[in-house]
Amino acid sequence: MEEKEDDTKISIADPIQDHQETTFSFDFRTEFLQDENKSPFFKPRSRMRRRDTCVIFAFVIIHLVVFLITMAVNDCGYNSHGDCAFKALGRMSFQPLLENPFLGPSASTLDKMGAIRKTLLAEHQTWRLFMCPLLHAGVFHFMINLLCIIFIGIYLEKEFGSIRTGIIYMLSAFSGTLVTAIFVRDSPAVCSSGALFGLLGATVSALTRNWKFYTNKIAALLTLFFVAGFNLMLGLLPYMDNYSSIGSLISGFLLGLVLFYTPQLRQVAQNKIGLCEYGVKSSFNWKQKLDRPVLRSASLILFSLLFVGLLVAVLLGINISHYCRWCRYIDCIPYKRWSCNDLTSSCETMGSDKELTLTCMGNGNFKVFPFTNISQERTQDLCTLICS
Repeated sequence: MEEKEDDTKISIADPIQDHQETTFSFDFRTEFLQDENKSPFFKPRSRMRRRDTCVIFAFVIIHLVVFLITMAVNDCGYNSHGDCAFKALGRMSFQPLLENPFLGPSASTLDKMGAIRKTLLAEHQTWRLFMCPLLHAGVFHFMINLLCIIFIGIYLEKEFGSIRTGIIYMLSAFSGTLVTAIFVRDSPAVCSSGALFGLLGATVSALTRNWKFYTNKIAALLTLFFVAGFNLMLGLLPYMDNYSSIGSLISGFLLGLVLFYTPQLRQVAQNKIGLCEYGVKSSFNWKQKLDRPVLRSASLILFSLLFVGLLVAVLLGINISHYCRWCRYIDCIPYKRWSCNDLTSSCETMGSDKELTLTCMGNGNFKVFPFTNISQERTQDLCTLICS
């Protein structure tokens, strides 16, 4: 009987090769997960619903109400005797572009509503420090500023929460107003752009400290620089202020380093986690909340010193523009229709039954107006235009 050959072969695994394959698979999976966890910068990781971003929209509504009240108080049709832009708007019509390049109220109305002016601060009207961040120079300023605030603010509120975003919004805006108060000239200045620049500074801090979590970092930086640069260019026009923008930008950057944390890569079940924060709760713990304590502490100390120093300077009535002559060009560009210097406008008034003639005592320019019943504040507005 013949024996059958056993063709069965025993394969012996190569441990070295298996280890290399396993290592390669693990490295590839880790790298894939890291790439998968990265996201575009302006795409929030949080899944908060749109109605949960209540803080930014609350500020937008406040700005809208204040602007409407300002235009109603201005009442161009009555106070300017019909010399208005968009007369069909009636009481809400705007001053002419030659008077206000942003299509907004007159200088005297801005003074009445709380704009910052050197002579008024010298009279200890500190309430203006709280009203000035709510005022806009005109409808162009209003639309551009609030559109940028909505774009930047909603992202920050979704990514880092309503409370943190609201704190940065208010503190940076007020800090910028304090900077304006120590540089302001004797012309009305509004500081509503300060809040936008505070949010921009906080956004830059969030981007730089979490650089590895985002994919379109350069594009995001260019977007932020464009928004900041465009608004700074607008700040060279009358009434809009650049000092508050620069001060708020620095304050917002420092506050962002203090309050913002590293975005988390996974999320857990839905829950309410704070003011207006419904949706998916982030899975960060206290250790992640308090990451980089040295950086946070140093930023908090710097912001506190800056804030206290500015507040003391304002209360003491310090005005740096007296010592820094070139600083005025940060906030103003010389033009034939306005001046970057503090000019005391004085006019000689001559009236008849139907006409009013104003003659500037400084340059001899004069203008005849077909009306006589005009307030003293409005007369000063017209005198400033003639003397510019």
